[in-house]
Amino acid sequence: MALMVAALMCCATTMAAELKQLVVKTTPEVQTVEALTKVKNQLRLTAGVKKVESDPATKQVMVTYDTAKTDSKKILAALKKGGFEASVVSDGAPAEKKQVPVDATSGASQQKK
Repeated sequence: MALMVAALMCCATTMAAELKQLVVKTTPEVQTVEALTKVKNQLRLTAGVKKVESDPATKQVMVTYDTAKTDSKKILAALKKGGFEASVVSDGAPAEKKQVPVDATSGASQQKK
């Protein structure tokens, strides 16, 4: 039984997805909730897209994707299909994982409120 558990954990580790982030500027620019919703709806149809966010200050769209299932070319093609021309600002940066400090004695989160 222990051998099966070890084998499953090994397989799960090797099959872990590598998430990367693609940052693009779009034309028309994504400045409104409606535009972001349109982009999200278009990209949700693209296999491997995990998260889509926008930054109104920089007018950029950040797409977190699974490299085993898609790539930047497919994402750009999906945006074009949705009516958005896109230019790449950066591609391939590992997606950031936000970590909240945890109190080692109690396990309670130390996130500021």
